[in-house]
Amino acid sequence: MAAETTSNHKRVRKSPLERKREILDAAVRLISERGYNGISVQDVADAVGVTKQGVLRYIGSKDNMLSMVYLENYNEGGNISEFKSSGLPGSTVDDLRLPAYLRYLVHYNSQRRMLVQLFSVLQVETFNPDHPLHEEFADRQDSIWEYYSGFNWRIPPSFSSFDEVRPTVRKALEVMDGIQLRWLREPAIDLNEEWAEFEPLLFSSPLWDGYR
Repeated sequence: MAAETTSNHKRVRKSPLERKREILDAAVRLISERGYNGISVQDVADAVGVTKQGVLRYIGSKDNMLSMVYLENYNEGGNISEFKSSGLPGSTVDDLRLPAYLRYLVHYNSQRRMLVQLFSVLQVETFNPDHPLHEEFADRQDSIWEYYSGFNWRIPPSFSSFDEVRPTVRKALEVMDGIQLRWLREPAIDLNEEWAEFEPLLFSSPLWDGYR
């Protein structure tokens, strides 16, 4: 009986990949609630139920943990390659539409509230030049534009090149950030419905008709 009891209470061993995922998930939740400066590695360890040394074995340092959380979680999903594989209208190589992709991105973000909250908290925290992601966020608009510019978008013929669409892209990203903040607050709004109201203002008629 004693041997059976011991066996029943054996600690479940997790693979390194499972443990790392568990640590990063805990970090996402804690940072989104308290901010990066409001948590410690020990807080993450306590949330997961391991030692601080155990957490550091997987993440290296607190700053490295933040990079993993942002780059491997928030930044990886909802990209243009995934959109092109979605089969949605405006996602094909010969008919790749920017408004359709942004609509897809808003829908994608509507399904990952905790990560959007994490991103929103970091946006404010990274005003501090000593923040480990300060440069990453300071260069965000330029890096997104560079990324978008690597694709062959179908745009209205009145634009001589995609470069002329840059002011519209900037406004769209600013509006998206603002709507997401409103979405995170109470009373709740529907993120997709709110974006649908702003999309015709950003990509207006008749200029963008047939290109949304």
